[in-house]
Amino acid sequence: MKSLLKILLAGVLLALALGALVWALNVRGEVDVKTPIAAAAPSEGMVARGAYLARAGSCQTCHTAQGGQPYAGGLGIATPFGTVFTSNLTPDNKTGIGTWSSSHFWRAMHNGRSKDGRLLYPAFPYTSYTQVTREDSDAIFAYLNSLPAVVQPNQPHTLRFPYQSQAALAVWRALFFSPGVYEPDTARNAEWNRGAYLVKGLGHCAACHTARNALGATEQSLDLAGGLIPMQNWYAPSLTSPYEAGVSDWDKQHIVALLKNGVSPRASVTGPMAEVVQRSTQYLNDADLGAMAQFLKELPASHTAPPEPAAIKTQGESVERAAKLYEQHCAQCHGAKGEGIANAYPALAGNRAVTMAQASNLVQIVLNGGYAPATQGNPRPFGMAPFVLVLNDADMALVLTHVRQSWGNRASEITPLEVNRIRANSGR
Repeated sequence: MKSLLKILLAGVLLALALGALVWALNVRGEVDVKTPIAAAAPSEGMVARGAYLARAGSCQTCHTAQGGQPYAGGLGIATPFGTVFTSNLTPDNKTGIGTWSSSHFWRAMHNGRSKDGRLLYPAFPYTSYTQVTREDSDAIFAYLNSLPAVVQPNQPHTLRFPYQSQAALAVWRALFFSPGVYEPDTARNAEWNRGAYLVKGLGHCAACHTARNALGATEQSLDLAGGLIPMQNWYAPSLTSPYEAGVSDWDKQHIVALLKNGVSPRASVTGPMAEVVQRSTQYLNDADLGAMAQFLKELPASHTAPPEPAAIKTQGESVERAAKLYEQHCAQCHGAKGEGIANAYPALAGNRAVTMAQASNLVQIVLNGGYAPATQGNPRPFGMAPFVLVLNDADMALVLTHVRQSWGNRASEITPLEVNRIRANSGR
């Protein structure tokens, strides 16, 4: 045992030493921030464009603590490695970015380095933002500098060893990060390229909709093919699979409606995606939403087979109880046959969110409630109250299995253990 511990310790020390070397040499794609760049005061148009782009990137969502001042940072982002706290982006000279230049900001966006050269943790999604152009980065910087300065010191991260070290982060970057601005695909039209730029860059959709490995890096080979959001127990469904959230067969205007209003004739959003729509995509213009829709429609379809039909239980006391639970708690809104109510409550029959192999979202919605975002196009959305205090694990598993195996739905059973795991991890 002692020999094994010595080997592990030696491995850690070697990795840290390698990290220190990589950190010292890791200057790929670095911008020159030592030479001042003379620049005129930003115009009102540039500031307005920066505000629009900051919304497209949903910057305020992460850089505003609950009850805090906009963009003043302090929000804790839980990760499997500890908690990362977001930074103050207001133009305060001591605690914010008041002494930064546009080149410093560009380096943070493009290279993931702070003003002092410190490597930033990828909870700030510079792995996506690296594709943002210098012009757009400068516009966002101009907007941030137009905000009221807020004095709020940045809170230190609380990461476990060895993840808190710059050396370990340098190794991670050497393995999983390469800076590079988005390069248009000349075989595609301008609309598709604009959509790709927004989805891959500012929108950083892959941060949620792509699976992550044990070290927290996205699996590029499975880009937008779905992934469990770390620490949240929500599953961001595959945007390439027709059995999850692929939209290749949707009308373009329905995709735009979903991103703009949170609801469309084909689906509605809830959970983390509802926040994205509420704070970001509802404010994008129709041209940009249309471009994103075009890009999403043309994503290469994943070669996944349809889910295997589940064995349906046709008798037994549990089946009868499940039907009674559905009638008591669900049928009034979703219909006796899961048909739903148009423009109010979604149908459950044939609903991909119900029949997906990954059932975390379904359990989350029943536990904690399901709410579409309040948007300009849908200011008073219908929602579903939480059942966390109404149904125990066994009853919730029964009624969810009933929903997944009725009216033509053929999905796997949900067990009380699965419900209990999600209930425990959601702090309920």
